[in-house]
Amino acid sequence: MIAEPQQRPADWCDNAAVMTEPDFRNVAVVLVNTSHPGNIGASARAMKNMGLSRLVLVQPKEFPSGVAVGRAASAVDVLEQAQVVKSLGEAIADCGLVIGASARSRSIPWPLLTPEQCARRALAETGRHRVALVFGREDTGLSNEELQLCHYHVRIPANSGYSSLNLAAAVLIVCYELYKAAMPEDDDGAGTVEREWDQELATGEDVERFYEHLERVLVAVDFHDPGNPRHLMQRIRRLFGRIRIDVMEMNILRGMLTHIEKNLKDRG
Repeated sequence: MIAEPQQRPADWCDNAAVMTEPDFRNVAVVLVNTSHPGNIGASARAMKNMGLSRLVLVQPKEFPSGVAVGRAASAVDVLEQAQVVKSLGEAIADCGLVIGASARSRSIPWPLLTPEQCARRALAETGRHRVALVFGREDTGLSNEELQLCHYHVRIPANSGYSSLNLAAAVLIVCYELYKAAMPEDDDGAGTVEREWDQELATGEDVERFYEHLERVLVAVDFHDPGNPRHLMQRIRRLFGRIRIDVMEMNILRGMLTHIEKNLKDRG
């Protein structure tokens, strides 16, 4: 067991003590169906180590929990402020960027990031909208449907002979890369904010309503057969997730779909 660091003398000071900490208030760590409360507590501790405080729990098996509090050590405040929701869709409804952790290959490839790329992407966008870093179940990770709610997937390289990471360890690695990318010493351009866009990006809730609307219209025009989907909606999700729709573009797309529905009704 590693002992907690002793308190420094009052006159002790170095660059880290006077450095302004990064602001990660717009970044949420989302844990889906966590089965062991100890992993929730350990994840909260990892988050606080790296300056993050927004924890969202999607249907945890056991929470609140004394085990979680024990594993959190001095990060109990992160647990106390944690939000518990019923679905991943609810957890990311107000997010403009969603990155899901995935250790498995998928039948349909999704835009894939390394932990370093994930950190740079999140850091570049956290000033404009909320960002969600999503981690799945200890045994099976995120389902295909949950991963399709994400704009990007992040995969942590590991020994091919034993690549399964503990949940809290995965959270720590991704949060560490985010913290490192935000440090002033990181002057290689990795944390440079992307050029300003003229519109805000659509939120997760807006995008899900668009997909529902789009699928309804595709069925109405006999382009999409829900009984034989052939991965159509998954590929459409990947397409628009890669493009990252802004609010004006979303209004245009929804307006087009509404106009199509009106014409179908008029002709019917």
